[in-house]
Amino acid sequence: MLPPLVCLAPERLDHARAIAGRHGLALADALPETGHALVLDAAGLALHSLGKGAPGPVRVDFAGGAAEWRRKHGGGRGQGVARACGLKGGATPRVLDATAGLGRDAFVLAALGCEVDLIERSPLAAALLEDGLARAALDAEVAAIAARMRLYRGGAAELLANWPGARPEVIYLDPMFPDTRRKSALSKKEMQAFQAVVGADLDADALLAPARALALERVAVKRPRHAPLLAGLTPAYSLEGDSVRFDVYLPG
Repeated sequence: MLPPLVCLAPERLDHARAIAGRHGLALADALPETGHALVLDAAGLALHSLGKGAPGPVRVDFAGGAAEWRRKHGGGRGQGVARACGLKGGATPRVLDATAGLGRDAFVLAALGCEVDLIERSPLAAALLEDGLARAALDAEVAAIAARMRLYRGGAAELLANWPGARPEVIYLDPMFPDTRRKSALSKKEMQAFQAVVGADLDADALLAPARALALERVAVKRPRHAPLLAGLTPAYSLEGDSVRFDVYLPG
């Protein structure tokens, strides 16, 4: 069941109703005591965890925080996601991020000059992404980057099989992986809260074949370093980092 949407800024109530209508969310009058809620206030939309000891809110912020640091100091085209997607020399391929999540890697690629289409099937994640892109469009530093990002709401398998736009050179897959690692290696509490609400992409294996059929040049798959191969298929090559690896497949 999706968390409710609660508007804490009375002047934005009409906007909250529009968000609820677009994404199939229930609009509530007050925050529940426990669990999770999407909260719209003057700062934008965020996922809040509720109750004692709950982590801080999760929001999509392309203009500040980690996204700003990564844009300015993250290593540019030397980053793993850029190398896996073929950003070498002056190449800036059109990329389709079919499992967009919070859009972090998609923003990196757009900041490096790529046109990036994003698919997100979770109504909650799509609402957060939509809000983050809208706020980024109003920020002078990142507006041009946000303009290179287009959000499509829906299931990746269906959209990959019936893609309405121009065929991408690269398709990027970063499916939510069931976290079975030791507690010491778990992601931050905020990310755990997001994963708890959105859930793992249990049908991730089914995305590889339609992605290889649609991509013109390659499919790049991000996985935890020791995770099994997607669909059990051996990639053309892999790029390994400390905690993740990128498996690169040629079109099929």
